[in-house]
Amino acid sequence: AYMSGFGNEFASEDSRCPGSLPEGQNNTQVCPYGLYAEQLSGSAFTCPRSTNKRSWLYRILPSVRHKPFTPMSCGDLTENWNEVEPDPNQLRWKPFNIPKSSEKKVDFISGLHTVCGAGDSKSRNGIAIHMYTCNTSMIDKCFQNADGDFLIVPQQGEILITTEFGKMMVEPNEICVIQQGMRFSVDVFRETRGYILEVFGAHFELPDLGPIWANGLANPRDFQTPVAWYEDRTVATGYTIVNKYQGKLFSCQQDFSPFNVVAWHGNYTPYKYNLENFMVINCVAFDHADPSIFTVLTAKSTRPGVAIADFVIFPPRWGVADHTFRPPYYHRNCMSEFMGLIKGHYEAKEEGFQPGGASLHSIMTPHGPDVDCFEKNSTAVLKPERVAEGTMAFMFESSFSMAVTKWGLDTCHRLDKSYYKCWEALKSHFNPNWKPSTLIALLPDTSI
Repeated sequence: AYMSGFGNEFASEDSRCPGSLPEGQNNTQVCPYGLYAEQLSGSAFTCPRSTNKRSWLYRILPSVRHKPFTPMSCGDLTENWNEVEPDPNQLRWKPFNIPKSSEKKVDFISGLHTVCGAGDSKSRNGIAIHMYTCNTSMIDKCFQNADGDFLIVPQQGEILITTEFGKMMVEPNEICVIQQGMRFSVDVFRETRGYILEVFGAHFELPDLGPIWANGLANPRDFQTPVAWYEDRTVATGYTIVNKYQGKLFSCQQDFSPFNVVAWHGNYTPYKYNLENFMVINCVAFDHADPSIFTVLTAKSTRPGVAIADFVIFPPRWGVADHTFRPPYYHRNCMSEFMGLIKGHYEAKEEGFQPGGASLHSIMTPHGPDVDCFEKNSTAVLKPERVAEGTMAFMFESSFSMAVTKWGLDTCHRLDKSYYKCWEALKSHFNPNWKPSTLIALLPDTSI
C-alpha cells in the first residue's frame, strides 16, 4: 500500500498498533507502546522550510544499538575516478552480464558495480553511476548510503525493497528513490539487473515547469510513498548493517531487524514512480525539442539552471513535426550524457544499443544518429506517427565531467569497441550547385 504525493508531509502507522503516532508533539516523554522516537534528517536544521527534510520514526529499538562498524570489501563499488586514464571517446556497453544463480549467489550489495562518476562524497558534491546485477535476496542484511541518494532503475526483474518506512515493489518501467541514510533491503525473484544514479549533496526534486506552468511531465500525485510496516524480530545469528560512507563500505552487527518502525511522520521518505504516468510534451510544429522537456527528476546544483544530474526519459509519444529531421540531432554538449535502455529499441540507434546496456557521451564528445537512422529519416514521408512504441530509454545527464572506472572500461568485458563504426558510413551530401526548388520573388508592396 502507498500514499500519493511528492515531498508531502506524510503520516503513517502500522494498523496492528493503532494510535502509535504521538499526538501534538514529536518526542513525548514516553511514546505510545513503549517505542523510541528517532529523527532522520535529510537537510540541515537551518534550511528554509521549503527545503527542510526530516522524518520522525517511532521504533521498537533505536538504530544506535549496534556493534562498531568495521571495513569490508567494496568489490567493484568505487569512488576512485583516477584508476585509469581519461577516455573522451564515445562509449557503448553491451548488456551487462548477470551472474547465474546456479554458479554463484550474488545479492544486491555484492552485485553493485560502478561504471563512471565524478566529484567527491566527502565534499558532498558529485555523482556516481552504478549497475546492479544480482540473483539472490539479501538475508538478514540491509544497506545504508551515508554518501547520497540512490535513484534505482530496474531493467530486468522486479525488486521488493523493504525500508524503515515500509515496503515497495518496483518493477521494470518504474523507478524508486532511496534517500541518504535510509536503510533498506532488496529481495529479488530471478536474475535481476538495473541502473543506479547516485548524487552527493543534493536531493532529487521535480523540475520547474516554466512556461508549461501548472501541469505536465511527472505529476506529483503519481509518486508513491510506502505505508508503515514493522517486524519485531530477533536475529540471534546477527543482522548485518552495511554502510556506504565516504565511498567505502563498512559493516556492523546487531541482534534485531532494523525494520522495526511501527509509525512515522515527515517529508523525508523513499518513494517510487511509474514511468508510464509521465505526461509527455513534444513539438507540434517543427524542429526537435531539447531532451530536457522529458525530465522526470532533477538534482540541482548551486548554479541556476545547471543540474548535478537530471533523470530524463524517452517515452512512447507522437511525432508530428513538419519539415524536420525528427530523431535526435547531432550534438556536442557541455554536459555528460549516460544513456540506458529498459526495453525496446532506441530511435536513434535501433541496432547495437540493447536493453541492459548503456552508452556514455562525455563532455563535448560528438554523438548523434547512426547512418541508417540518418538516411532513413532524411527521406521519410513526414506524417503523424508513434515514436518509441514499446520502448523506454533514459538518460542520466550531468554537469560533471565523468570518469569511467577500470571495471567499466576493462573488467566488465562489455565495452563495445566497434561503437564508432556506426558513424563511419556517413557520407557527404554537399552539393555546391544546389538551388531552392521554388524561387519566390519578394517584390515591393505597391498597393498603397
